[in-house]
Amino acid sequence: MKVIVRTSAYNYEKLRSDVYDLIKALLPFTLSGRSVLIKPNLLLPATHEQAVCTHPLVVRAVVEYVLNQGGYPWVGDSPAMGSFARVIKVAGLEEALQDLPVSFRPFESSVPVDCGPPFGVIELSREAVEADLMINVPKFKTHSQMLLTLGVKNLFGCVVGLRKVKWHLQVGVDRDLFAQLLLSIAQRLSPAVTILDGILALEGEGPGKRGNPKPVGVLIGADDPLGVDMAVCRLLGLDPDTVPVLAAAKNRGLLPSWEALPRIEGKVVGFRLPHLEPLLATAGPLKGVLRKYFLARPVPDMKLCRLCGECVKMCPAQAIESVGRLSISYDRCIRCYCCIEICPYGAMMKKEGNMAKALGFILQRTW
Repeated sequence: MKVIVRTSAYNYEKLRSDVYDLIKALLPFTLSGRSVLIKPNLLLPATHEQAVCTHPLVVRAVVEYVLNQGGYPWVGDSPAMGSFARVIKVAGLEEALQDLPVSFRPFESSVPVDCGPPFGVIELSREAVEADLMINVPKFKTHSQMLLTLGVKNLFGCVVGLRKVKWHLQVGVDRDLFAQLLLSIAQRLSPAVTILDGILALEGEGPGKRGNPKPVGVLIGADDPLGVDMAVCRLLGLDPDTVPVLAAAKNRGLLPSWEALPRIEGKVVGFRLPHLEPLLATAGPLKGVLRKYFLARPVPDMKLCRLCGECVKMCPAQAIESVGRLSISYDRCIRCYCCIEICPYGAMMKKEGNMAKALGFILQRTW
């Protein structure tokens, strides 16, 4: 596994040089004549200042590299909210790439792919599976359910449309199982290179508009998306076991030792991570009490909510209703936090259960 960390900025001359150097160092073969899928993070319509989507200049630099190598680049994704055309327009990709011979293709059709145990066949984007190779271009962001969304999690975008909702409903209540799903998809798609846009990252209640942009000033490249995720752990001073995707990779024997990674100078200080409360058991005599008083829950900020209905459409458990006001059934809610992720107004937030909050306060005062 090869991993490279570079300090960088959105100054295009420097950025292009940094991206070129990373890809050259990581890609051992020519791109001439190859169809190259460039897979950014295009979660929802958001400007680059909001740090929700991969910055358009990073995508441009990757596209230019492919063109200079004689390849045929195209940009694809399946946004969680909003049309593909609207996302690339609002995110600035349409303008940034308008003078280059590159095509935009939304992921629209799926093909069954054997991803091995424990999931077997998973339907993934036909466009992604059939590309000659992929360059994965994720964004450095937090994630309310999975702690971070980096190289591995970005490839969940190759699950098309509402199939994402299906998987959230099937495995989203089990964080460890969901991490295994993400890892299985990443291993099957196996991008040739992953370039993480960490110049302006997103902290707090990411990965959507509830998060807060934070300058970090790095690009991270790797020949395996797990390498990117591990490098971010080192930058943040995190134990990999606390990151669900990396814990799943360790259990499969896929994680290299810290010593195998390059030395990374410096640390990112004060980066706010979301709190991952245990997803408590949802069965047994205490189910109702645990869910009602201890488990965190998504809550609408009615000062920001515009009753647009996007959370109602996206909710895998169909736990949200909008009839003059927003109503959430917490008995049905599986705590996947998709509503927080896709809210176009940043109006959904995670609120800790009252008893859990009180217990935390007591323990803090006691110890």
